[in-house]
Amino acid sequence: NKELEAEFGPFDDWVKTYELFKGKANEDDGASDERFMGKFKVRQLVWISMFSWWDLSLQASNLHPADPDGKADPYIVLRLGKNEIKDRDNYIPKQLNPVFGRSFEMHATFPRESLLSVMIYDYNLVGGDDLIGETRIDLENRFYSRHRATCGIQTEYSLNGYNTWRDCMKPAELLSKLCRDNGLDGPHFEPGRITVADKVFAGKTIPGVGCKLVPEHIETRTLFSKAQPGMDQGQIQMWVDMFPVDSPHPGPSVDISPRKPKGYELRIIIWNTEDVILEDSNFLTGQQSSDIYVKGWLKGLEDDRQETDVHYNSLTGEGNFNWRFVFPFNYLPAEKVVVVSKRENIFSLDKTEQKIPAILILQVWDFETLSSDDFLGTVELDLHGFPRGAKTAKSCKTDMLTVTTERISIFQQKRARGWWPFTKAGELTGKVEAEFHLLTAEEAEKSPVGKARKEPEPLPKPNRPDTSFSWFVNPFKCFFHLIWKNYKKYIIIGLIVLITLLFLALLFYTLPGAISNKIFVSFMPLSKPNFPQRSIEWSDSDENLFWQQSFPQNCKKRGRMFWTKCL
Repeated sequence: NKELEAEFGPFDDWVKTYELFKGKANEDDGASDERFMGKFKVRQLVWISMFSWWDLSLQASNLHPADPDGKADPYIVLRLGKNEIKDRDNYIPKQLNPVFGRSFEMHATFPRESLLSVMIYDYNLVGGDDLIGETRIDLENRFYSRHRATCGIQTEYSLNGYNTWRDCMKPAELLSKLCRDNGLDGPHFEPGRITVADKVFAGKTIPGVGCKLVPEHIETRTLFSKAQPGMDQGQIQMWVDMFPVDSPHPGPSVDISPRKPKGYELRIIIWNTEDVILEDSNFLTGQQSSDIYVKGWLKGLEDDRQETDVHYNSLTGEGNFNWRFVFPFNYLPAEKVVVVSKRENIFSLDKTEQKIPAILILQVWDFETLSSDDFLGTVELDLHGFPRGAKTAKSCKTDMLTVTTERISIFQQKRARGWWPFTKAGELTGKVEAEFHLLTAEEAEKSPVGKARKEPEPLPKPNRPDTSFSWFVNPFKCFFHLIWKNYKKYIIIGLIVLITLLFLALLFYTLPGAISNKIFVSFMPLSKPNFPQRSIEWSDSDENLFWQQSFPQNCKKRGRMFWTKCL
């Protein structure tokens, strides 16, 4: 977790190094950066050799923010003498802990090109890029040090696999060279033992004698910037391998490119709920109920949040759904994280990549028509290790989530079904029966399914009670189930009383008029009206025509008795 120099020293066991400055020694120390002209290394002998090397940059962490949004778009720049590698095209957007996974090869000549600068820059679309920080490594000191910092010694000699021996010399050749360089007799190899300078080493463990060699490692180097001297600008994890050009070729460099996530699809069927708390109270009957529905999503993928339909007016906390959620996602099995790539806002040019634990969130809610929905409870399941579901709703309890019980990984088991508890503030607020099925993207493409209850492979409709409906959408059902069933006797009695009252009211309203008409008709003479005298004879038909013309609206019937009443 630190620089090699912090553990082995500055690798100056073979040489003395002096810094060279321009000007007089008593000048102001503040101008030392401008006065510095280089380093002078002195020893009895001076070597000049050529070598090739790889710098493998794994990742950086805790980088200093370089953008106004508190993030950075880092990329790597390497400088060795006049040679420079600028990896600007492979910048990582919006990240302070980037994983570069980049390897570089350069050729150098000592002592002309010995100081390696590893710099992290911030990519800017407009204007110049900003230096975040840099670290410098004296390669010449490492190359000639007796600690052999050219290539870390691995603990095992493997011919293949991810840990293949990467030094250009085999272990026996390395030991022979070390003995030759230090004037030691040996090594002499015998079955089960090695003899070096009259000392016998048996078994796999060699005692700590002589000089400690640099083991296989990844060193963490601190980044600094001249703009902010002495202040930590972040760290970079890397290692440097160096090989002389006259030695055997070590082969291709280690592939440390970032792992690519694998596509998966998680299918969840919400079958039923039980014992969900009842939040609503009927304003007429006072009966408790809840309009239940379930939400679900993977952490970090809130944009793909899915919901079941609503089970209205549950009087017991039971909900029936038969509803399928389908969540496609990208996953890194080695790191056990979900990889989420999305733009932070509409103005972002690049997608930001995040690695988030694989956690499934299920919630139960109470639907409200005129106000915001009521949150009832939640359950969070780590897909790498969540409690096995209870076989029945009765055996499903909150201690399933806290007590150490058998835990399963959906990535190993692929399928799971059972009951899990909903909780709110540590209290049980309901239970859900769910079924999980995990497939790779290739498997999901071969056997697709529909969301909700849609094709292909549709789910059957749930068998819900007659009371499960929305009062606002079905007013007649509302009247029947809410009012008629509870107040049928009172409604019938009320209708009978209402009809009786209407009959009596009409009777008392028409009775005085009928009585007065009866009295008037009884005292009125039944004789022909005194019509004007005419020269022609007045007949009954003329009389009827006269009355019809005189009283067209009120006199429709014929007959002298009726005409008299009308008059």
